[in-house]
Amino acid sequence: MLDYRVAARRIDSHGSEATTKAARIVLDTDLAGRADAFNPAEMLLASLAACILKGTERMIPMLGFDLRGIEVALYGLRQDSPPKMVRIDYEIVVDSDESDARIDLLHRNLQKYGTIFNTLAGATDLSGTLRRKT
Repeated sequence: MLDYRVAARRIDSHGSEATTKAARIVLDTDLAGRADAFNPAEMLLASLAACILKGTERMIPMLGFDLRGIEVALYGLRQDSPPKMVRIDYEIVVDSDESDARIDLLHRNLQKYGTIFNTLAGATDLSGTLRRKT
């Protein structure tokens, strides 16, 4: 098993920070919101995006997959009572000359082997597509 450690602290009424290893992320914990930091829901979506991107990096050599670039767009729908993410949609766009079958294989592998992907898929309605860049 792998384990992870993150620490977070309040800076002031406008924000907080999270740290791990030598990295630091500013968090939007201001009740009025702030444009220069991710709020908790956006952090959740960013975590999913990072999982997809890291999974792609893992799959490229395993599948011998030719990839020039990849982009991930996410949309989350939050209900108010009780507050929770009820739906997350994603679109993955790859810049690749791989066949449609190989692009589908990459998508299936990302869905099957992503830690954050699988965690969120078990907790909310998670769906999306992977398509070739046009």
